[in-house]
Amino acid sequence: MNELYPVFLKMHQLETLLVGGGNVGLEKLTFLLKSSPNAKVTVVSIAFLEEIVEIAKNNPNIMLVKEAYNEQYLNEKHLVIAATDDKEVNKEVYRDAKKRFLLVNVADTPEFCDFYLGGIVTKGNIKIGISTNGKSPTTAKRLRQLFEEIIPEDINEMVENINKYRATLKGDFEEKVDALNKLTVGLMKKNNKE
Repeated sequence: MNELYPVFLKMHQLETLLVGGGNVGLEKLTFLLKSSPNAKVTVVSIAFLEEIVEIAKNNPNIMLVKEAYNEQYLNEKHLVIAATDDKEVNKEVYRDAKKRFLLVNVADTPEFCDFYLGGIVTKGNIKIGISTNGKSPTTAKRLRQLFEEIIPEDINEMVENINKYRATLKGDFEEKVDALNKLTVGLMKKNNKE
């Protein structure tokens, strides 16, 4: 059973530590920035792939620290991602983060993860998170591709229009919900007919 609780974080308001400047670190950083281009990330590593250096050159919110991991780098952080190719360093990052009650993800080690970086579909203001509970990233990728294909490109225009309409509604919470439900019920009927 998947007991994960989906949460959408405002990464531009949080400080993230990424430990690891190799291929896995690049994958995590790229994924994070694809969904949250203004995320604030400090990357600590003894060496960096050129791709990570290029990302940092073009993004003022990415700071590179060319040093070995030390617990001090957890200071003033909210989230931690351990993505080195050294399992012992990753475990150390995990233990240090847990002592500070920080949320941590250790790449490819579900038992050392408080959260997963699942598949994400973004179309304007619409964002859908996909999780396989850490069991099959490939399935999450395929589902992401499916949703990207079937969700119409103009969905954001609809969301913006509904938001404008919502601002004009009078009455209590229940009356507003009822009006919005009536307005959007067509989404379900349209999909059922096709």
